[in-house]
Amino acid sequence: MNLNQRQKRFNALQKEMRACRACLQAGYFVQPPAITKGRLSAKIMTIGQAPGITEVEAGRPFNAGSGKRLFQWLGKAGIDEDWFRSTQYMTAVTKCFPGKGKNGSGDRVPSRTEQDLCRHFLDEELKLVNPKLIIPIGRLAIERFLGAERTLEELIGTEEEREGLWIVPLPHPSGASRWHQIAENRERIDAAVELIARRYRQLFPKRASIKR
Repeated sequence: MNLNQRQKRFNALQKEMRACRACLQAGYFVQPPAITKGRLSAKIMTIGQAPGITEVEAGRPFNAGSGKRLFQWLGKAGIDEDWFRSTQYMTAVTKCFPGKGKNGSGDRVPSRTEQDLCRHFLDEELKLVNPKLIIPIGRLAIERFLGAERTLEELIGTEEEREGLWIVPLPHPSGASRWHQIAENRERIDAAVELIARRYRQLFPKRASIKR
C-alpha cells in the first residue's frame, strides 16, 4: 500500500470509527461518536482507555483536567501540546464514552466485549500510522501492550522495545486517580517522562533542539 492509498484508508477509517454503533447494538449504553485526533504521519501515538464526557463535548482526546495533567508531563519532556495535537496521533482502546461508573466517582471501565468490538480499529490504526513510540496511558491501555502480570509500580518508569517500536507507559492522569499523587509514584512518572524525552529527541532532533 503506497502513501496515497494509506492516506485514503486512514481517512476512511476515521469515518468508520465515528459511524460505528457496534457497542450500542450489543446493549452497552456508550455515547458515540469515536474520539480520535491526529495524522497518518505521526511518529508518537498516545493510547488511553476511552474518552470521557468532556472529550465528547470538545471533540478531542484528553480534554479538561486529565489532558492538562498529561501535557504537563509531556511538557517536561519538551513536547508542546499544540504541536503534538496537530501532528501526532491520539486514540484509545475503546473509542466512545462508556458512561459513568456505578459509584459515580469516575467513568465506567469498558468491558472485555467492548474492547473486543473496538480491537480491529486499534489494530488498523497501529498498522496504518506505524508509530515509533507508543505511550499507553492508564491500566487498560497498558495491559493491551504489556500484559496484566506487572503492577503500575513495576511498569511506570520503564520502557520496552519491540522490533524498533518503543513503548513507554504512563498512569492515567485523571483527577479521580490517587496513584499519581503519591510521592514515590511521582518519581516513577518523572522517570517515564525522561524516557519519553529521550525518544522524542531521537525522533525529532531538530525540534527537540529548540529551546523553550
